[in-house]
Amino acid sequence: MALRPFHIAFPVDDLDAARAFWGGTMGCPEGRSSNRWIDFDFYGHQIVAHLSPGSGTRGGNAVDGDHVPVPHFGIVLAMADWRVLAERLTAAGVAFDIAPRIRFEGGPGEQATMFFRDPAGNAIEMKAFEDLGQLFAK
Repeated sequence: MALRPFHIAFPVDDLDAARAFWGGTMGCPEGRSSNRWIDFDFYGHQIVAHLSPGSGTRGGNAVDGDHVPVPHFGIVLAMADWRVLAERLTAAGVAFDIAPRIRFEGGPGEQATMFFRDPAGNAIEMKAFEDLGQLFAK
């Protein structure tokens, strides 16, 4: 089965800040929008920032020595694209919850990962695998 684009809607408290971050810092082209929401092309997937001040509870879990924010979303990039994004975010002064690093090094599921937040506090994980076959490795 061909991989289909996913869709996710998430809360933000400032559409201008969301537009600057997702469209500018992240480089996601903007699609449709209104005064309450903005569609972005997130590597071929549709994400929608919805104006919803004060939304959501946040927690976390321990994973390979890091405190991983929950909930979070992201995408699995090619390793070269992940490195370019890590450099762009670092140069833009994005504060990382978990700085770009290799997780599960030398073991099943070895991956590059980084966690950061958009201006509304939504946690984003961007990851990559040298071997995509490790995506679901046990």
